[in-house]
Amino acid sequence: MPVFGYEAVDNKGRVLRGALEAESEQLLIAKLHEQGLHVVRVEEQKSRAKLFSGFSKPKKPKLQAMVLFARQFATMIDAGIPILRCLDILYTQTKDPALKNALDAVRKDVKSGMALNEAMEKHPTVFSELFVNMIRAAEVAGILDQILDRLATFLEKDLEVRQKIKSAMMYPVMVLVFSFLVLIAIFMFVLPRFKEIFASMNVEMPAMTQFIFSASDFLIGYWWMLAGAIAGGLFVIRRYIRTPKGRYQYDYLKLRLPIFGELVLKLAVARFARTLGTLVASGVPLMRTLEIVGQTSGNAVLATAIEGTRASIREGQPLSAPFAATNLFPQMVIHMMDIGEESGRLSEMMVKIADFYEQEVDATIKGLTSMIEPLLIVFLGGIVGFIAISIMMPMFKLINAIQ
Repeated sequence: MPVFGYEAVDNKGRVLRGALEAESEQLLIAKLHEQGLHVVRVEEQKSRAKLFSGFSKPKKPKLQAMVLFARQFATMIDAGIPILRCLDILYTQTKDPALKNALDAVRKDVKSGMALNEAMEKHPTVFSELFVNMIRAAEVAGILDQILDRLATFLEKDLEVRQKIKSAMMYPVMVLVFSFLVLIAIFMFVLPRFKEIFASMNVEMPAMTQFIFSASDFLIGYWWMLAGAIAGGLFVIRRYIRTPKGRYQYDYLKLRLPIFGELVLKLAVARFARTLGTLVASGVPLMRTLEIVGQTSGNAVLATAIEGTRASIREGQPLSAPFAATNLFPQMVIHMMDIGEESGRLSEMMVKIADFYEQEVDATIKGLTSMIEPLLIVFLGGIVGFIAISIMMPMFKLINAIQ
């Protein structure tokens, strides 16, 4: 997605400059107008690095850094330390380069009289729309410490789920990578030696042996072509996934995958519920909340469905009705949402849903891990067994011929 640099003027006459990702210049201008900004100039940022944008992303801080930042900020505000002093301390302590650069600009803007949320909004790759809107609601209500505490809790939960997934998948991925390297070594160095031995003794080779030797010859002679095809394919796929249509199809496929699709849906529902609950509890208007929830859902299919609910809710329908019509959300979510609306405890119900589905994600990951490990052993054992039998069959023929 292209990045546009812009210059705009807010309602107070202050000149704002920044950069945002947008599909087109017109969409960027429309987005800035929604934020109450008058656009003076827009220019697409071009660089040599853009040629490789399929593999690169704008610099973002690590999630661990944002968790620590939010938690420390909340603690200092709760202790009565002025915002400017907090920003100075956080800037000094932060080691993450992306966050440090953004904090430097934010503290300068705040010193010049800009509101904290407006200063953060100029750095969308560091401070998400969820982050900015929660800060905006906090400044209006005068409860910055409480909102920062909720924000820190939200980020901590997000980090916890990501770490569980990462740690659960580490072992299978390491086994696959190591096995792949061993198989490459066998095909490129071991099998050619056996082929020379069998050829020198004029041993008749069965079809399966000829097949693995042909595969070995192809890998040795055309490894560069195979590597190029894989790299090119990955590049094209990644570029396509970055388009709106490609992203939607990719996310739809993930939801329809057997076994793994259930995990993807649970993750998306947990994130949706926690984001919705956190924003509603922070006092962000419902329509703006739904917009942010869709943008931060992490799944284009859910984002499209959430966007489709906004028109019905704007017309006065209860929140649960249009969400039930999407046929994406589990019935438990719909019922809890309905109860939350009726009792005036929507944020509390959403947080409970998030807690439940995060536990479900944890259980699903453990189940998948226990299932993947034996499947990997069987799969890799089958490949190694096939290679071993292919080598042993000519050797048996050779032994029989000698006898």
